[in-house]
Amino acid sequence: MSALQTILVNEYTNALLDPNEPMLGPVRDGGRIIVNTAAGCWGPMLTPELKGGHEVSKPVYVEGAEPGDAIVIRIESVQVTSDVTSSGNDKSFADRANGDGFVAGKCPKCGAVNPPTYIEGIGPDAVRCSICGAPCAPFVFSNGYTMAFDENKQIGIALDQAAAETVARDGRKYMQTPDNAIQNPVLVLAGHDLPGMVARLRPFVGQLGTTPARPFPDSHNAGDFGAFLLGAPHEYAMTEETLKDKTDGHMDINKVRAGAVLICPVKVPGGGVYVGDVHAMQGEGEIAGHTTDVSAVVELQVFVLKGLRIDGPLLLPRIEDVPYLAKPLTADEKAVAEKEAAKWNQVGIEDSAPIAVIGTGANLNLAIDNGLARAGELFDMTVPEVMNRVTVTGAIEIGRAPGVVTISLRVPVAKLKEKGLWELVRDQYHLFD
Repeated sequence: MSALQTILVNEYTNALLDPNEPMLGPVRDGGRIIVNTAAGCWGPMLTPELKGGHEVSKPVYVEGAEPGDAIVIRIESVQVTSDVTSSGNDKSFADRANGDGFVAGKCPKCGAVNPPTYIEGIGPDAVRCSICGAPCAPFVFSNGYTMAFDENKQIGIALDQAAAETVARDGRKYMQTPDNAIQNPVLVLAGHDLPGMVARLRPFVGQLGTTPARPFPDSHNAGDFGAFLLGAPHEYAMTEETLKDKTDGHMDINKVRAGAVLICPVKVPGGGVYVGDVHAMQGEGEIAGHTTDVSAVVELQVFVLKGLRIDGPLLLPRIEDVPYLAKPLTADEKAVAEKEAAKWNQVGIEDSAPIAVIGTGANLNLAIDNGLARAGELFDMTVPEVMNRVTVTGAIEIGRAPGVVTISLRVPVAKLKEKGLWELVRDQYHLFD
């Protein structure tokens, strides 16, 4: 099949990223992928038939992408389509999972693993096993809320009990759940613990990346959630070595929004670009463990970057999302620096520009170590040099607790050119040679 300029995606995985499964496409190098995404965390968490905690789009094959390359993803737009959603802290039921409710949900009565379900009524017991009829959702809210959005998707307001129960009875409609998604709508829980709470929308994509080199439950395609697979009692158990086949597509970094550029590793032929888990808003760290999962339409443009061997993603955020110390120097700042250099008989100053390296690990310390090591390897720097540059020309920010970080720093332009990244950085921040 010849490559297409634009691919429309409304098909989803069974929450499993499997490089052995056929991909959609191919899409041309420079082509576009438009995805009608299904909501992430909570709906799939209430659907034990799904084997990975989310329900992401089927991966798309990008023409010309081979292992050892990278795929550049320009996020052109993220449009929330849900009218109402729900979220909150989770509490799990040990007897409703084989070690991990995201991956191996089971019925506590008949013992079926990943059973199909149906909905009866509303509330915590509404999700029931299709085999025996017992309540079998692996999770419930410890503190939850239902949030409705205004028609322009600018503001969300948490509903009271009566309103939450009204939308709970027609959850797929209010969530605008895509037709091909099988998840149970989280609205069925009718969370109402924070009535009247108001939040601003700033949508971003929680799951965006490329397909791992081996089958992964989608929400576990990161160093922190991936650590739950180590020695797990279910079929997707991994070792420290096999866990390295992840691509860190599940980041939950709120800077991965319209206008940002993400650069992802290619570990399988075609790369396999997938999308999911759009959030309406989220503060740094996603401290509650979950936020407002929504259905959305996401438009991307993809390019192949040959020969850029990276283990995990790089990020070029919108300029307003770049940390203060990492922002490119202005012409006036450069003039001051050059004058100071001349005072000390020093010839010139370093020309640099910002980039962010994503690090993941079982906890934040390990995620930082991972990100620093990735930056050092990519830019041929020692880790102590990276640490110094991050400290005075960048920042480390929490993407998600327990273990996803964004490590921002300004890198010498000469090094960006050597790695084939300069044009991307230059165009993103409107810089000049």
